[in-house]
Amino acid sequence: MIQLPAVEIYTDGACSGNPGPGGYGIILKYKDVEKELSGGFLHTTNNRMELMAVIKGLEALKQPCRVTLYSDSQYIINAINKGWINKWRANNWFRSKDKPAKNADLWKKLLSSAEKHKITWIWVKGHSTNTYNNRCDQLAVEASIKHPLPADEGFLK
Repeated sequence: MIQLPAVEIYTDGACSGNPGPGGYGIILKYKDVEKELSGGFLHTTNNRMELMAVIKGLEALKQPCRVTLYSDSQYIINAINKGWINKWRANNWFRSKDKPAKNADLWKKLLSSAEKHKITWIWVKGHSTNTYNNRCDQLAVEASIKHPLPADEGFLK
């Protein structure tokens, strides 16, 4: 069996106003190498930026990996670890008969980005002692105030 490269991904999203201008920050760690990524959108939500951080982090991987992904978003970690996302997908992206799952466009992208990797999803407390999570927050906030910011087309629909 082929040993997959082990990568750590730290992610965070930020939004001013929620909805409002938002950004995401990512740190990828492979052995002794660290890479930071960030971006932002003009009008979005915090949950969308949390999701975008995960998506962009996974998309940055050039081959299948064994990923330990850290997020301070209980929305994401619970949706994955508690199986909510599987229920939403099985119900054609509805949480209940008359309540659509929010951010289905990004959940679909997340699933597509995640499928080739073996991922362990870990929740970390935000704004706490985790240096990498704090740095991701800083990257996300900085990205949210850069101008000009593109539109979050999925949010506008």
